[in-house]
Amino acid sequence: MTKVHCYYVYILKCSDKSYYTGVTNNLELRIAQHDLGVNKEAYTYNRRPIELVFSIEFKYVDKAIAFEKQLKGWSRKKKEAVINKEWEKLKELAECKNESSTRRKGYKRDKDWSG
Repeated sequence: MTKVHCYYVYILKCSDKSYYTGVTNNLELRIAQHDLGVNKEAYTYNRRPIELVFSIEFKYVDKAIAFEKQLKGWSRKKKEAVINKEWEKLKELAECKNESSTRRKGYKRDKDWSG
């Protein structure tokens, strides 16, 4: 019988209100390790207590790692949209709001940037 592997991407809210994102194949054990402060060099060690605020299960480790890396690069607002399962907000939060943005100035790449 083939053993089914599960991988989890999770977000912890730390005592300083920051977020920690990780990936594991044993969510219960990994949360316990964070809680106990097993690794003194870990980001969460001096930010305990921690709270699990989000987790999602993956069948394939490469998909889990890719999603974890994606989350780690996201803004706090985007992470909070994920935590609150407000997936529809992600597109809006991904749009550049910078005044110098070429899109905000009305440029269209194909039309205005063609040489």
